[in-house]
Amino acid sequence: MSFRLRGLKCLTADHPPLRCSSRRLLVFNRSIATSCRAVVLPRFGGPEVLELRHDVSLPELKPNEVLVRARAVSVNPLDTRMRSGYGRSLFQQHLPIILGRDVSGEVAAVGGSVRSLSVGQEVFGALHPTAVRGTYSDYAILPEDELTLKPASVSHVEASAIPFAALTAWRALKSTARINEGQRVLILGGGGAVGCSAIQLSVAAGCHVSTTCGAESIDRLLAAGAEQAIDYTAEDVEVSLKGTFDAVLDTIGVHETERLGINILKRGGHYMTLQGEAASLTDTYGIAFGLPAATAILLKKQMQYRFSHGIEYWWTYMRADPEGLDKIRRLCEAGKLRIPVEKTFSITQVREAHEAKDKRRIPGKVVLEVD
Repeated sequence: MSFRLRGLKCLTADHPPLRCSSRRLLVFNRSIATSCRAVVLPRFGGPEVLELRHDVSLPELKPNEVLVRARAVSVNPLDTRMRSGYGRSLFQQHLPIILGRDVSGEVAAVGGSVRSLSVGQEVFGALHPTAVRGTYSDYAILPEDELTLKPASVSHVEASAIPFAALTAWRALKSTARINEGQRVLILGGGGAVGCSAIQLSVAAGCHVSTTCGAESIDRLLAAGAEQAIDYTAEDVEVSLKGTFDAVLDTIGVHETERLGINILKRGGHYMTLQGEAASLTDTYGIAFGLPAATAILLKKQMQYRFSHGIEYWWTYMRADPEGLDKIRRLCEAGKLRIPVEKTFSITQVREAHEAKDKRRIPGKVVLEVD
C-alpha cells in the first residue's frame, strides 16, 4: 500500500521524511502505488453494505491539503445516518463514498501552500459534514484548517473521538451564542459526545452548566464540570431546573425538548438544536425545493420566537473553525476536554462497530483503530 505524490514533502510508515521533487515518485516497500485501504459505501443501507477495499485511489493533494496517515477514526452518529441514507440528495451522485469525519494520525505529505504543519507531526482534526471522501481509510485528506497538532498527552484513539463533536458544540456555544463567564447554560442530552463537549467548553468559559442525561451518565457529567445533572427518566426536568438560562443547546431535538428549551430561556437568550430540518427536507423534495423550504421554516421560527419570547432560534451544524480547533487542542492539553471512548474496533470490523451503534449495544463513543 503506497501512493504517488508530486511536488510534495512525503513520509512513509517505514522511512524517514523525504523531500520529493516534481519528477520523483515516493517508493514504499520497493513499489510504486496509488491506492490504499478504505471503507467504502457503495449504496445506502445497513452495516452490511460497508465494504473494506484495498485498492481505493488516492487523489493528488491540492495546495492547501494535508495527507494524514490515519491511526484512529471515530464513529459518529452522522456516519451511521449517512450510511442509512441521510443526506442522500447530496451524496447519491457521488457514490461510492468514504464515510468518517474524525481522524488522528501523522502527517504523511503536505500541499505546496501548507505552512502550519509539516511531515511527521502528529495531528487530529475533522472534515466538514458534506465531505464525500471521509476518514475511514489508511490515508485521509483534509484541508490545512481542519487539522491541528495532537497533544502528546492524548492517544490517537482518544484524540479521534474529540474534534467533530467538540467543533459542533463550539459553533453553537461560542460562534452563535457567544457564551461568557457567569452565564447559565443548559445542555439537553449531555450524555453524548457533543453534549459532553458542550459541558466542558461551557465550564472552560466560566459558565454555570446544567444538563439532562440518563442515570448512567450523571457521575461522569458532574465530574466534567456540570453543576446539575438531571436524570430525565426519573425526574421532572422542568421542576428540577431552577431559574432561566442564557443559552440552551438541544442535542435531542424533539418537540418536548424544543418547547422546554424555548420556555426556559431569558430574553435575548439563544436556543440551538442539532436537529435542523435542512437535510431531511432536501432528501424528501430535492435540493431545488427542499433547501428553500427548510430556509423558510427556519426564518419563520426565528421571527416567531423573537416576537413571542424575545430569544434567538438556530439550527446548528459543525463547520471548520481553525480558532475553535486550536482552542479545543489547548483544552485537551490542559486536561479540560475529554470524550471517553467506550469501545474500540479494528477498521476491519467496521460492520460490527456500526451494527453495535445501530442496536444501541454501546451507548458511548466508538473508535476504529487503523493499523
